[in-house]
Amino acid sequence: MYTYLLTTTLPVVYIPETPLSFFFASSAETISLSLCSSMADMECPTVMNNLITFLSSLLQRVAESNDLNPRFHPQKISAFHGLTRPTISIQSYLERIFKYANCSPSCYVVAYVYLDRFTQQQPALSINSFNVHRLLITGVMIAAKFMDDLYYNNAYFAKVGGISTTEMNFLEVDFLFGLGFQLNVNPTTFHTYCSYLQREMLLLQPPLDHHLTSSSSSSSPSISTKLLHYEDDHQQQEVAAV
Repeated sequence: MYTYLLTTTLPVVYIPETPLSFFFASSAETISLSLCSSMADMECPTVMNNLITFLSSLLQRVAESNDLNPRFHPQKISAFHGLTRPTISIQSYLERIFKYANCSPSCYVVAYVYLDRFTQQQPALSINSFNVHRLLITGVMIAAKFMDDLYYNNAYFAKVGGISTTEMNFLEVDFLFGLGFQLNVNPTTFHTYCSYLQREMLLLQPPLDHHLTSSSSSSSPSISTKLLHYEDDHQQQEVAAV
C-alpha cells in the first residue's frame, strides 16, 4: 500500500535493476537534437534541472493566477480536481516524476504542449492548484508512451504520482478524450514551446532593465491565456498557402 497525493508524503519508488534510462529513446532524442538547439544537450543534469524549474514555475504562476481569478469560480469539477490542495509543491512533484519516471527529456516539453492543448479543448477547465498535479503526471505519462520506445506502465506511474492505478487509468482516458487524441507534435510546435520555456527563464532572472523586463512579461505565454493560438495561426497560414 502507498499513500495518495492528498496525504503529506509520497512513497519511495523502487526502480528496477535496469532502469529505462539505459535504453535509447530514438524518436524523442531525434526531435530534441534536431529541432531545438537550446535543448540539444537536455541529457545534461544542469539543463534538465533548469527545464524542471522553468516548467514548474510557469505552471505555478498559472495555477495561482487561476486560483485568484473570479472568472474561474465556480468552474467545472473534473476527474483531475482534488478535494484539497496537495501539500507537495509543483516543482517537488515534477522533480519526483523526473527522478523516477526515466522518460526522455523531450517528454516534458511534449507534456507541456499536451497540457496547453487540453485547456484549449476544455475551456471550462482551468489549471489550478487543485488539478495541476494530476494533469501533470497524466500528461508526462502519455507523452512518454507517445515519444519513447520504452516506458513504464500505468501502475508504476500511479505510484510515482501518489494515486491509485485505477485512478491513473481513468485520468489517462479522460485526458486523451479531452485532447481529442491529438498527440502528434510537429517540429514547429516543439521548437515554439522550447522558446516559451526560454522566456520563462528570463522571467526568473533578476531584472536588468525595466523596459526589457516589461516586454518579456507582456509577451510571456501562459496556459491560462491559450497558447495554442500559435498553432491555430500556423495551420491557417498553411491552408492559405495551399
